[in-house]
Amino acid sequence: MSVLENLRQTFRRDQVFDFVNKQDYSQVDTSHGLILYVEDVSVSFDGFKAINELNFYIEVGELRCMIGPNGAGKTTMMDIITGKTSPDKGSVWFGQNINLLKMTEPEIAQAGVGRKFQKPTVFEHHNIFENLEMAMAGDKSVWSTFRARLSSEQHDRITSVMETIGLSDCAKQRAGALSHGQKQWLEIGMLLMQNPKLLLVDEPVAGMTHQEMDKTGELLTSLAGEHSVVVVEHDMDFVRSIAKKVSVLHQGSILAEGSMDEVQNNQRVIEVYLGE
Repeated sequence: MSVLENLRQTFRRDQVFDFVNKQDYSQVDTSHGLILYVEDVSVSFDGFKAINELNFYIEVGELRCMIGPNGAGKTTMMDIITGKTSPDKGSVWFGQNINLLKMTEPEIAQAGVGRKFQKPTVFEHHNIFENLEMAMAGDKSVWSTFRARLSSEQHDRITSVMETIGLSDCAKQRAGALSHGQKQWLEIGMLLMQNPKLLLVDEPVAGMTHQEMDKTGELLTSLAGEHSVVVVEHDMDFVRSIAKKVSVLHQGSILAEGSMDEVQNNQRVIEVYLGE
């Protein structure tokens, strides 16, 4: 190929460089029945091994509870999955085809991984409907937002999510006036507006009343199936009420997995966690 032809190929108007192309993460390959693969992951901070050869897998549509004592590595685990922390070694795959360790935090969120932190973060001066509208997946550039008008489909989507999180009766209520539990449900709704395939939920019932805890359990249980849900929680009564499978983290790795009864009767788990 001549130099001139090389230049023509390089500057073709119908092509752009690979780094300019926006990656399409919409198709997650879950043909093997798994949506998350965490394999041989380790990370250290100032000599402390927060995650140590961690291995676990999440099935499509599964509701998994993760428990463990303080310092077990639960938050670091979620930080790695969502791109906030890079591990020293190991691999994290979303389905068969998406390598989360090669992506930024926004790209991971766009691919379908949603994370809810322990403290709810909502737009307190806006009402519930507006919070959900602002969280909706789509183009969030200044110009597109300025021109935006809700379609009937988008309006129906917001209405559906409000019903799911149990806040339909107070759609116009300012988020700052909601109870702690209602704010937690609203933030879960805001994540649902992003159409996530995997939800990571950190201590959702901390500070809740018993009635709010019951409603939160019903909400998370209802999401399983359409979504895969990982719940990190310390409240054993709550975990028992929703969990089919429980993973116990200890010193950065999986100590035990199984049903709540199996975990509760595991002698090692009793020694390091449940016996505290």
